[in-house]
Amino acid sequence: MASFERASPSLKNILQKIYRAEKPLELDHHLHEFGSVEYHIQSTAFDPHLAYLSISMPLLSQGDLLPSGISRYTMEMIKGISSDIVEIIEPAKAGYQLTLRLDFAKIPRKKDPVKIIRDISAVQATVLSAQLKEMLWKVNYDDTYQGMHKPIKLVYHPREPFYVIRQPQKIITVFPMRFKEYSDVIIATSFFQELMDVGSSKKWAKAPPCCWSPIPPPELRGEPFADLSTNGGFVTFDIAPRHIRGKRLEKTVWNLLNFYAYVKYHVKCTKGFIQRRMRKRLDSLVEVLHKPNLEENEHTKRVQGRRRVRKWMRLPTSKLLKRKCGEFTKKIKRIRFRLKIQGFLCFRQRWLKIPKFSSSRGYMKLD
Repeated sequence: MASFERASPSLKNILQKIYRAEKPLELDHHLHEFGSVEYHIQSTAFDPHLAYLSISMPLLSQGDLLPSGISRYTMEMIKGISSDIVEIIEPAKAGYQLTLRLDFAKIPRKKDPVKIIRDISAVQATVLSAQLKEMLWKVNYDDTYQGMHKPIKLVYHPREPFYVIRQPQKIITVFPMRFKEYSDVIIATSFFQELMDVGSSKKWAKAPPCCWSPIPPPELRGEPFADLSTNGGFVTFDIAPRHIRGKRLEKTVWNLLNFYAYVKYHVKCTKGFIQRRMRKRLDSLVEVLHKPNLEENEHTKRVQGRRRVRKWMRLPTSKLLKRKCGEFTKKIKRIRFRLKIQGFLCFRQRWLKIPKFSSSRGYMKLD
């Protein structure tokens, strides 16, 4: 799986603009991003080093119940970004789950300000990751269903829920895949099958094993039928303890949260690649079909060009007759007779003399 960028690029650019402003900058900007995330950034000219950041985002919910607020563990994770610079204001601004007070004047000179601003821009990813970690840690081992641990349904997007099942030796995550178009189902199915083949190779033995099935796995028995009705099957990942140790926990959690987005990105890129190849192939076929016609047109032009030249080289009738008579006399002169014929010279001078023709278009010089 690929990790998308945790920090918001647009939010990072705005915060860097406020930090690097030479003159006091007064700003009141609303920013919307994919996933129904909204940022409200405020800064005043009276105190240019201070900025207020309010965030509204869909939080992970267990089942169909949305949480009323952010837990203490999540608050501690947000403060861990930079306790001197970031301050959580309670209560948050109306219409937002979280409001932060940013003091850029307290950024140490020895530290990289770009890295600190990038960490602040990733606050939405920090909140979601902290919620998923907290839900995994709060699983009750005694809460079982038919000899198995009860699945936890997590809803980040209303149409894209996924399940987490905690077991003694591993954590199972199940993604029901749904697509609007049939072509997307075909591309995604081939991608899942290839993902299974690559995951089973020795080169990727350390990666979490992946399994795809058109029917729900046995861990989801007893779940509502509406949640299990899919057209793209079910993708299952087995998360071992080594995948959630130390720094790997943050990466694993973020990859699970972005799996739906990654599959959509892959399907979209594949469709674009297929369309480009089809257009290129169509152009080559059209070129092959038009090539004989072009050759015929060139041949026709050549023939027509010759005919036109012949038409343009036509001469008047008198000149043409003189030329033919001249050729005839030359042929007669080339004839050599062994015997001399008496009186032939007079005959030739009298009867074989080329007549002179006067053009009807000629003119006479007037005195």
